[in-house]
Amino acid sequence: MSFTVVIPARYASTRLPGKPLLDIVGKPMIQHVCERALESRANRVVVATDDSRIQAVCEAFGAEVVMTSPNHVSGTDRLEEVVRKLGLDADHRVVNVQGDEPLIPPRLIDQIADNLERYPDAAIATLCERLHDMEQVFNPNVVKVVFDREGMAHYFSRAPIPWARNHWGDMRKDNLSTQNSGAALKDGAGYFRHIGIYGYRASVLSRFVSWPPAPAEQAESLEQLRALYNGARIHVEVAAGTPPAGVDTEADLQRVRAWMEKSTERGGYGA
Repeated sequence: MSFTVVIPARYASTRLPGKPLLDIVGKPMIQHVCERALESRANRVVVATDDSRIQAVCEAFGAEVVMTSPNHVSGTDRLEEVVRKLGLDADHRVVNVQGDEPLIPPRLIDQIADNLERYPDAAIATLCERLHDMEQVFNPNVVKVVFDREGMAHYFSRAPIPWARNHWGDMRKDNLSTQNSGAALKDGAGYFRHIGIYGYRASVLSRFVSWPPAPAEQAESLEQLRALYNGARIHVEVAAGTPPAGVDTEADLQRVRAWMEKSTERGGYGA
């Protein structure tokens, strides 16, 4: 089965204005993202933007661009507009790759698409990685996920789930001893960080934008909980590799530039 990669790219950014167009070893960031997506098995790669500057740059290096409304509340709304404009079939697989991830491994894109094919009951597919650090388990900025033996998600949360009752009887973090914390991480059910890359069947996107925000979604500020609340199944699998961090800050940008410059000198990735 074929699948499409959609890359949302917005010009506005509080920390890095014009982020998709910032130069990395002689190419705009969005071009690197497109090139990584084209290295996957996707039969089509599309940039979704509401900015004519991004459109012009993308079309100059040969990317397909779909212009979208500037009034979308979320990235999922923007993705649904693209799917609708492209006229994709209900069961077509769409992988959403963020426009600020120039180092995204193509195999993770394929992994997402493959899992949607392998699990026909899943409307959405995503990835995770195992946590080994106690601080991350309790960090509300690190989203945790619990799933069943087939990989279907039970819940996503900013809280430490599952709760290791035998080790974390006292809910105050300050009273958790290093010894007990480590024991829970080693001997418990396992703790997994959600990695925010998604694949969708086109049909779920049209339904998603019609659903009002779910109570748990509003409490946790996690949009994927709207899908679970409305009965859409989400498949989760441990990522085939650890994805490098995206570019959110100037420091991130300099880190990626340095990495790609060294790689280019070696004639490898990013050359």
